[in-house]
Amino acid sequence: MNSQQIKEILLSEIHEVSINYEKYCNDPKHDFSRKRKLPFELMLKNIIGMGSKSITNELIDIFQASGEMPSASAFVQQRTKIRPEALKAVFDGFMSRILASADKMRILAVDGSDIQIETNPKDKTSHISTSIDKKSFNLLHLNALYDLEEHVYTDAIIQAAKSQNEHGALNEMVDRSEIPKALVIADRGYESYNDMAHIQEKGWFFLIRIKDGRNGIKMGLELPRRNEFDLDVSLKLTRKQTNDVKKLLKDKNHYRYIASSATFDFLPSHSKKSEQTRFYEINFRIVRFEITPGNYETILTSLDVNKYPPKELKRLYALRWGIETSFRDLKYTVGMLNFHSKKVMCIHQEIYAHLIIYNFSEMITSHVAISKKKRLYTYKANFSVAVHVCRLFFYEKATSPGLEAIISKNLIPIRPDRHYTRKRSEKGFCGFLYRVA
Repeated sequence: MNSQQIKEILLSEIHEVSINYEKYCNDPKHDFSRKRKLPFELMLKNIIGMGSKSITNELIDIFQASGEMPSASAFVQQRTKIRPEALKAVFDGFMSRILASADKMRILAVDGSDIQIETNPKDKTSHISTSIDKKSFNLLHLNALYDLEEHVYTDAIIQAAKSQNEHGALNEMVDRSEIPKALVIADRGYESYNDMAHIQEKGWFFLIRIKDGRNGIKMGLELPRRNEFDLDVSLKLTRKQTNDVKKLLKDKNHYRYIASSATFDFLPSHSKKSEQTRFYEINFRIVRFEITPGNYETILTSLDVNKYPPKELKRLYALRWGIETSFRDLKYTVGMLNFHSKKVMCIHQEIYAHLIIYNFSEMITSHVAISKKKRLYTYKANFSVAVHVCRLFFYEKATSPGLEAIISKNLIPIRPDRHYTRKRSEKGFCGFLYRVA
């Protein structure tokens, strides 16, 4: 699939959504009913292609400094008529056609990332106040499934900070996915029987890093007293605690009680004493291996031991870091830190738009041939340059041969096995007056 075909798929999905634009308008009877300079389809294209400039400068670029350019006010009025579901529909349609392979097992990473938006104390769902320095801020949380081999986002759910639920978001994305076969790789925050059960019911596989200490799932199992082990576990979960069940629960590696307060969607939260005891069986391996001298990690997986020994599991889990670097590119390269509105609805639009342009750029970049020369390192395309030229290509300001030539010339080395101390620092909201020209 070449760059022109990828663009045609995206444009056709935008057109498909635009045909039924009434479904995605706040007022279906009146919105976009009159002929304007910014019709529905053009608005979708403009929102998807926007970078980090001010709205006025974005419009100057889009309309090539024409005197017929609409005002920033007109753009804002038109975009407030569009529900974020329109951009989500474009995202879903685009990805369903791009990832159409039925036989291949997809390797998906799941994770979440906070997005700071304009401070608004009136928005109680996302407003966070701190007692230390009395500063406050508003946060959204992006939950995403990321294909680690194709380097694209397959699904995403946006939540307000106060209603953030990563487990619920993962289960929703798994349940509604059209991908027939996949492996979900997750970090310690997704250690949950309910998450494992949802993936198992889907017919997928999981590889989840869990707490290596005395807390969590590991604590309730009888495990070998060795630094490294690989143990098969077939666990029957129940919510009942009758005398007969209590006897069974002594076998920790085969029976487990789930409290009624704990979320588990495949057993009733309450049942009468007269009702028969219900069990839900979940099968997995618990594997502990050394990652660096003296440091160990424990994972749960439903992958077959013959095809996926501990060495292969270690390699697969290391791939998960790809979603972390993708969040960095999404925020700093694509521009998901620089929004063009204070309204949460419009910010949701732009988040889905950034996901679309990220996937669009990655798909094009992955199909550009990189010449192999005798060098110290293997080289890959500079994604920052690729995103910029892909935006020009999307707006018909660059040709397919020119696009591929620019991407193939701007390369950066791949330096494997580099390790740095992770610096965790919050990125504040970028004010509207401090945007690039």
